[in-house]
Amino acid sequence: MATNPPTGDGHRNGAVRERSQTYNPRTDHWVKRDTTNGRFIDQKSDDKPFKGIRKE
Repeated sequence: MATNPPTGDGHRNGAVRERSQTYNPRTDHWVKRDTTNGRFIDQKSDDKPFKGIRKE
């Protein structure tokens, strides 16, 4: 599979697999979820969404 150069610079090619994020209006933060079992994994400390994770 081809990737765009430069390689090894620490950035991701494509989205994170088996993860999704949803917005919680009650806390005004984004929450990361595991799509295999539906558990919540992490919550952002600011109001910006996670990078590279699809939104529900």
